Amino acid sequence: MSRFPDRAVVLSILLAMMVSVQAWAEAFPQIGRRATVAEIAAWDIDVRPDFKGLPAGSGSVTQGLKVWESKCAACHGAFGESPEVFPPLIGGTTAADVERGRVAGLNAATENARTTIMKLATVSTLWDFIRRAMPFDQPKSLSVEEVYAATAYLLHLADLVPADFVLSDQNIVQIQKIMPNRDGMTTAHGLRDIKGKPDVISEACMKDCPLEATSLMVLPASVNGRNGNLAEQNRHYGSVRGIDTSRR
Repeated sequence: MSRFPDRAVVLSILLAMMVSVQAWAEAFPQIGRRATVAEIAAWDIDVRPDFKGLPAGSGSVTQGLKVWESKCAACHGAFGESPEVFPPLIGGTTAADVERGRVAGLNAATENARTTIMKLATVSTLWDFIRRAMPFDQPKSLSVEEVYAATAYLLHLADLVPADFVLSDQNIVQIQKIMPNRDGMTTAHGLRDIKGKPDVISEACMKDCPLEATSLMVLPASVNGRNGNLAEQNRHYGSVRGIDTSRR
């Protein structure tokens, strides 16, 4: 089941950050100013898994198709399936996944096996990310209605809603109940909790780190070279190296 950091831990971290900011402001009173209410509101747009922060509105699958073709398809493909620029968004989920709330295909090691809809646990994350970061070259340019519409279109491509569906703040809670990987989040790996205590000290590997090859995206040969040779676009450090995509 999905779990979130302890509220007390989050509040203590935020309090420490506020104290640090206040101390810095007192040390350098001539630098900066208080953010205005309007400035804060422009950035305070996150939508939580419990849908707090979700604005009222709606958008249909049909409207979403128009938004998608004009503002999304160039990078993600007409059906959200294209891996040419970004990893594919849609595919790999089944009716059985929807029923159990866990995507079985995540355990497969096949080419391009992990799409966004397979890994996504909350529909709020999808809605929030589209509103906050898309389109890639014009983030935050979509209206609330366009975000609802684009989200509805993706849900339709994933066979979660019919073609005449209208997504809104009134029915999005029901969509959460049919997300294919809604019960796929866990903190059993220790990222959030270690022996009953918050995991606040990272022990990241910095040298001779093992590489989990099954976690990597493998591009199909059909798109090799379309965005240049990946082997020539790497940083000159780190264990993950780009493969040679100059050959077709």
